Amino acid sequence: MAGTFGEPGKNTFAVPGVGGILSPVVNDTTGVIQVYRGGAATTQRSLGTYNPSTNRFTPDANAGLTQTERAALSNPANLRTIRDRSSEAVTRGVQAAGGTPEQGQATANRLLSPNTANSPDRTGSTPTAPTSDTGQAATGTRTTNFGNFTYPADLGSTKQDVIKFTILEYQPRGLGQQRTEGGTNLLQLNQRSTNRQPQGTVTLPIPSGISDTNACNWKTDELDANKAALGAAAFSGISQGIGKMFENISTTVPEAIPDAKTAATSAFAAAASGGEKGSILARAEGVITNPNMELLFGGPTLRPFSFTFKMSARNKPEGETIIKIIRFFKRGMAPIKTEANLFLKTPNTFNIQYLYRPGGANKDHPFIGRIKECALTSFTVNYTPEGQYATYSDGFMVSYEMQMQFTELEPVFNSDYEAIPETEIGF
Repeated sequence: MAGTFGEPGKNTFAVPGVGGILSPVVNDTTGVIQVYRGGAATTQRSLGTYNPSTNRFTPDANAGLTQTERAALSNPANLRTIRDRSSEAVTRGVQAAGGTPEQGQATANRLLSPNTANSPDRTGSTPTAPTSDTGQAATGTRTTNFGNFTYPADLGSTKQDVIKFTILEYQPRGLGQQRTEGGTNLLQLNQRSTNRQPQGTVTLPIPSGISDTNACNWKTDELDANKAALGAAAFSGISQGIGKMFENISTTVPEAIPDAKTAATSAFAAAASGGEKGSILARAEGVITNPNMELLFGGPTLRPFSFTFKMSARNKPEGETIIKIIRFFKRGMAPIKTEANLFLKTPNTFNIQYLYRPGGANKDHPFIGRIKECALTSFTVNYTPEGQYATYSDGFMVSYEMQMQFTELEPVFNSDYEAIPETEIGF
């Protein structure tokens, strides 16, 4: 689109309280941002415009926004997200036209932060937000521009497969919205953007002992005849009315009265003697109540991943890189204080990729399971992995060992495999 940066459906993101995936288009003269929401198929609907100069969002009359969504699009934290994602669109647009990253950032500052465009460089700090935004990060916080590091130093010149850690700014999913489609009520959950700008990378050789474990929670459940009858009657009361519930109780429960009397008798005897109901019935009648035991699905699980890397520097620049890599992970996983010190923001998150590099290409390894976006939950550094304290003359440790524990932010679902070729493992 002439005179703009970005396209509808590109540089996507999501904000809490607004359903669907959003995308920005920035006027290259005024800096006004048109916000689009993706719909069915490839359709894009304009929700309205955000003017960074006035810090106001103006909804389109026919955007179909709910009151909750209108309020969310005026929330200072969400407006900052729109501005940040628009800044990425501008920077990419300038680079696509042949400009440098620095020129792209300068253009973004001029259009989207007109009051701070000439202020000192604040690379690595969260842009200043209105004081009413309780989510503003404290001064000195870095959630972007962590740098790009590779160990060993010559790894990039080889065709060796690698593992790549990409750090991202955390993006909350927000609350789901109820919508109607074809007469059916659907719970529409907000999705995290898969097109967020990387804020830094670390590339390392693939370690030994890599594995993944897919699991689901299953649990045993018991339901005897009387409970089943009462449960069915109660369910009918919920779905068909209270009258139907009493009708079902009056017809189903009496049919089991002989057995119910026996069960009640054994229960009374067990209470009086201090014994188990089942054991009393087994001793007296040689039977037990049929528990109708069944294994039932109890929910998904979140997959954990563990990695251990031992790094030994061969020269001073490589030693400095190792230190920066350790700092990269430690700072990236640290909680973020707000300026008012009232809240704590979520730390940065990580994408982890096994990269297959035939002929120097970089693509997801088709024969190792993929990993969803993760949180770094534990990071341990062993400064003496050789078993004794030893340093070089400049103070660098002879070796460092990193032990990292990651956990995926979301479970793996059946539908996640749909977009992955059948010839690949998937997740």
